[in-house]
Amino acid sequence: MPYYSIAGLKVKIENSFGRIEKQARAYLVPDQSDDQSVDITVNVSAARIQRAVEKHPELSSQDWLYMLSGDDFYTKLLNYDGILLHSSCVVVDGVAYAFSADSGVGKSTHTQLWLKHFGDRAYMLNDDKPAIRKIGGVMCACGTPWSGKYDYSVPEIVPLGGICFISRDTTNHIEKAPVKDAVFNIFSQTVRKLHAPKMEKLLDVIESIFSQVPLYQLGCNISDEAVEVAYGAMKRDLKELTDEK
Repeated sequence: MPYYSIAGLKVKIENSFGRIEKQARAYLVPDQSDDQSVDITVNVSAARIQRAVEKHPELSSQDWLYMLSGDDFYTKLLNYDGILLHSSCVVVDGVAYAFSADSGVGKSTHTQLWLKHFGDRAYMLNDDKPAIRKIGGVMCACGTPWSGKYDYSVPEIVPLGGICFISRDTTNHIEKAPVKDAVFNIFSQTVRKLHAPKMEKLLDVIESIFSQVPLYQLGCNISDEAVEVAYGAMKRDLKELTDEK
């Protein structure tokens, strides 16, 4: 069974094939010997995939394995002080910035503008489902194989400078997100079908994120000015982030 390093954890994905097998290759650990100790095991059975295909035949078995394995990984990640944040996460000068929004609003369009604006100073960490996890006392964004249909992702762990919730507007403006709005937005962009103990853990992780990571709301259009406005407010220094632990 393949072994991977994802978000600083040793992960075994059983029954790996198709899309998830392809997108997870960059995360393979060098040592693939059998019977290693692992932090998380993801095992989506063939029967579970078949049930999903029968219910929603418009999606293939590969698609369902990709989605169900992600659900399982991110649910178990809560045990390691981490969550899924449905977002597009870009890195500039060694600091990660995550932009979250409902599908179709334009979070990927906005981060593509960052890549164009900053050139070699920037790269995409994960364009769909980065993990947010506290590692060594530092809140980090982590690349994962669950990275959208275009698979924009790298297997790296980067200190997180800020989370921003995007909405469309004719002008560009950014403000600190009110706590109640930020809580709602994070809940709407992470795993939700959780039993009580997991929900309590999710709340603990969110509280930890709020204590360490600035949260913003950005109204923006598709322009270079939108990047300048967002970065001007969100910019963090890498040394400052790592010294805060």
